[in-house]
Amino acid sequence: MALRASGPQRQQRVFLAAGTAKFFVRVPRALRIFRRLMASIQPFPAVRPRAEWAAQICELPYDVVSLEEARQRADANPLSFFHVSRPEVDFPPGANPGAPEVYARAAENFQKLIRCGALRQDAQPGFYLYRQIMGRHAQTGVVATVSCREYLQGVIKKHELTRPDKEDDRVRHLEALNAQTGPAFLAGPASPALEAFLAQKISAPPEIDFVAADGVRHSSWALFDAHDLQFLETQFASIPCLYIADGHHRSAAAARVFQNRQGAGSSDRFLAVIFPHNRMQILPYNRVLKDLNGHSPEQLLRELETVFHIAPAASAVPQRKHEMVFYFQGRWRTLAFREAFLQSHDPLEQLDVELLQRHVLAPLFGIENPRTSERIHFVGGIRGTAELERLVDSGRFACAFSLFPTSLADLMAVADAGRVMPPKSTWFEPKLRDGMFCHLI
Repeated sequence: MALRASGPQRQQRVFLAAGTAKFFVRVPRALRIFRRLMASIQPFPAVRPRAEWAAQICELPYDVVSLEEARQRADANPLSFFHVSRPEVDFPPGANPGAPEVYARAAENFQKLIRCGALRQDAQPGFYLYRQIMGRHAQTGVVATVSCREYLQGVIKKHELTRPDKEDDRVRHLEALNAQTGPAFLAGPASPALEAFLAQKISAPPEIDFVAADGVRHSSWALFDAHDLQFLETQFASIPCLYIADGHHRSAAAARVFQNRQGAGSSDRFLAVIFPHNRMQILPYNRVLKDLNGHSPEQLLRELETVFHIAPAASAVPQRKHEMVFYFQGRWRTLAFREAFLQSHDPLEQLDVELLQRHVLAPLFGIENPRTSERIHFVGGIRGTAELERLVDSGRFACAFSLFPTSLADLMAVADAGRVMPPKSTWFEPKLRDGMFCHLI
């Protein structure tokens, strides 16, 4: 494909990527719209909770709590955002969560929160800052809208596969509400200028500030000053790409709605919070297995010896990459991968979760597809290793693997290589709250 310019303007080659298709187009330098692909953010007029009601409204992401937990929260609180993000809580147990009337109820509940003034839209576009404090960890991100086109072109990079059923659910939810009510969780390269700017802005009192039931403090600031907006847009315009840390299904759903609507309204953008990569916290995503796949305990340990150096564990928590701790028969053992398994330069094959899947879970336990197997269960690191002991000691599971957290550097390397991580490779904490910021499309 070639674009011709009238007159003797100089031409520029621009690399475009869409999925796996890659091609070049020649465009005039004068046509600045075709600049080299870089990350871009835009301000937007957010729909936000009234400060005094924010603690009652904002909730954990729809997909990190069970229906029972969401129902308990929502039954006791008519302002709970679970009435919007998990509208099946308003229907009897056993109701089909994918029924049209369920999505219609979500839209109705969202509008009720707006009509009663619990949620209000800002009069002008802005960027927002969102700080979370969890124990001794603090992180501050920029709330903005990002480009669906850039997501499809690979400027916003992913590292996970999405499930069609979960993606379809978010598409129907987005279409019903005409709004994105929970942000994607993105990472961008840190810069001293951006970090100094964030530190200066959050030194002022926040507009919204509350401590959630889990002890995490959530604070936000709105930025409407033209100089602040220009500074942030310029900062991100110099970044070649952004990375999805969490929210692959939200991002994919937004891109599908953008395509369905051909960019009408604000459907070409989706809601995101972008954190400097060096400020984010990743916890491990641990594994428990239901059986030994026919092996005796002695056979299992002999097989593991071919993959790991095994020693008694001083702690249930691994201390370094390529080390994990194994709970079996009431004992913790440290497993360190043998050097022969660590020779690959492929960033995917440097991940402990990939090494475990490839050399242990598939060949030894017969778990070929951890996405569909019912013989493996994943436990977020926020629950601690005591939860692994509890599950195994209960007799419901046979053994557990406590993993060292995947680093953000490894995540970015896998995304840069266009590879896909095994399922449940990362657990980010703290979680962003749904209802804190909403984007009308």
